Amino acid sequence: MDNALVLKNVLLQVSRPVHIIKQENGQFCFSTEEKPFLFPPNSVKKSPLPHFFLPAIDLENLGNPSFKKRHGLKYPYVAGAMANGISSAKMVKTMAENGMIGFFGAGGLALEKIEENILELKQSIGDKPFGFNLIHSLGDPDHEMATVKLYLKHDIRLISAAAFMRMTLSLAYYRIKGIYQDKDNNIITPNQIIAKVSRIEIARQFFAPPPEKLVTQLLELGMISQEEARLSQEIPMAQDLTAEADSGGHTDNRPALTLFPTMIALKNEFMKKYQYKTPLCLGMAGGIATPESAAAAFGMGAAYILTGSINQSCVEADVCEDVKKLLCQAEQADVAMAPAADMFEIGARVQVLKRGTMFPVRADKLYQLYKAHSCFEEINEKSKTEIEEKLLQSKFKDAWQSTRKFFEANGNTKEIQKAETNPKYKMALVFRSYLGQSSNWAINGIPQRKMDYQIWCGPAIGAFNQWTRGTFLEKHENRRAAEVALNLLFGACICTRTSFLRAQGIELPLDTISFRPMEKEEILALNHEKPLM
Repeated sequence: MDNALVLKNVLLQVSRPVHIIKQENGQFCFSTEEKPFLFPPNSVKKSPLPHFFLPAIDLENLGNPSFKKRHGLKYPYVAGAMANGISSAKMVKTMAENGMIGFFGAGGLALEKIEENILELKQSIGDKPFGFNLIHSLGDPDHEMATVKLYLKHDIRLISAAAFMRMTLSLAYYRIKGIYQDKDNNIITPNQIIAKVSRIEIARQFFAPPPEKLVTQLLELGMISQEEARLSQEIPMAQDLTAEADSGGHTDNRPALTLFPTMIALKNEFMKKYQYKTPLCLGMAGGIATPESAAAAFGMGAAYILTGSINQSCVEADVCEDVKKLLCQAEQADVAMAPAADMFEIGARVQVLKRGTMFPVRADKLYQLYKAHSCFEEINEKSKTEIEEKLLQSKFKDAWQSTRKFFEANGNTKEIQKAETNPKYKMALVFRSYLGQSSNWAINGIPQRKMDYQIWCGPAIGAFNQWTRGTFLEKHENRRAAEVALNLLFGACICTRTSFLRAQGIELPLDTISFRPMEKEEILALNHEKPLM
C-alpha cells in the first residue's frame, strides 16, 4: 500500500491520534496508539528521525463546549430557520434526533399554523433540543408580540431572532420573563435567544442587557415583576449570536472573513465590560457549504455553524420538487438581490435564486415604480398593463380587494385604513402581496406561476452543488439534512487535520486532501469505531 493511500486512510480516521515518522528515503511511517498503519520491514532505524504528530479531532469536539452544553447538543450544528415553514417540523425533528438543532421557520405563518407545529414537535421529539423563529415585524408589532406570547404559552424555550434592526418590547419580554436566582445565587434564564445579525450595531444591542426603557415599559404594563426587571440587567439579550455573512433571504452580503473577526472582538469586549457569568458564544452562517468553509469557521473560533440554503434542497424542506431541482442545478452566480415583502417600503432586500425564474427582475421593477410614483394610476399604461397581466394576473382594483380580504382575515384593520387614505401605501400593499405570494407559489409548486417563484438562497448552494457533483448527494432525493450536516462536520475535521500536517512541513499528495461525501453510517464508524482497514 503506498504512502498516499495510507495517509488518506489516516486522515479519515479522525478520532485516532497518529504519530508520523519520516524515513531517510522520504517515505513516511504512520502509527497509532494501538499499532502501526504501515511499517515496511527493517525500514525504521534506531537513530532519531523527523517525527510529526496528528491529533484526534472528534466531530463532537468541534465548536464551543458551553454552547453545546447549554442547548443539549452533541454536535455544534444549527439548521437555520427558513420562513413560511420551509424549515419544516420534519427537518427540525431529524436534526434533534441526530444530536443537532433546527429552528422551525415560523416567519410569514399565521399563529394557528405556528401553534399546530409547536404541538406536533413537542409531541414527536419531547425534550430533545429544538427552536422556533421570531422574525422582526416592523409594520406589525402586535403580531410579533402575539407570537412571543404563543411561544411562552407553550414553553418554547429557544428562539432564533432574525431581521431585527433594534431591540423590541416583545423580544425583551421573551428574554426577561421567568428569570430568577437559584439557591446559589445563579441567574437562571429559562428563555434563550440565538440572534442572527450582520451588523455590528445590532450585535452590540444583543450582547448588552435588555434596554432599560423597554424594561421600564414592561414593568408599567405589569408584564414582568420587579425581581425580573432587576435581574434582567445582569444578562445579555442573547447569550448566543450568529454572525451572518452572505446568506440567502435577508442579508447584508457581508464577507465572512471581515465580519467574523470583528464580531469575535465585540464578543470579548462585552464579556469584559459586563462580566457575564455565562460565556457569550458566537457562531457563523452564510456561505457554509463545503468542508473547507466549515473548517475555516471553526478555525476562526466559531462556537457553531449555521446553514440554510443547502438545507432547502434536502428532502425534509417543505418546498416543491421543482424548486429542489432548480436549487440542485444552481451555480454560485445564479443568485440576485430582490425587494423583500416585509419592509418593502424602506428598500429591504433579500437574496434569491435567479436561475429558472423571473422573480428578481419583476420584483425590482415593482419597487422602482413604487419609488417613482405616488399611486398606481400614475404609472404609464405599458407598465400598468404588464403588471396586471403578468404579475398580478388581475386588475389592480381586484388585486386590492384580495389584499384587503387578507388583512381583514388577519384582523389587521389598521393597514386597510391607512391604505384607503394613502394611495401610495395601497400600491405598496398590493405590490407586497405579489412578493409575499411568490414564495408560497414556490413552496406549493404552482405550475402557472413558475416564472414568479421566489426562492431564498445564497451562493452557498452553488458551492455545495460543485462539491457534491458526481456523488450520491448530487440529487435532491438523496439529500438528508442530518447526513449533509455530518458530512460538513466530518469534512471539517479532515481539513483541520490536513492543516496540522501542512503546518509541520509535510507536503500532501493531491489525492489525500480532497474529501468527498460519505454516507452517515460510514462517517459515524470512522468517527468512533475501530479502523475500517
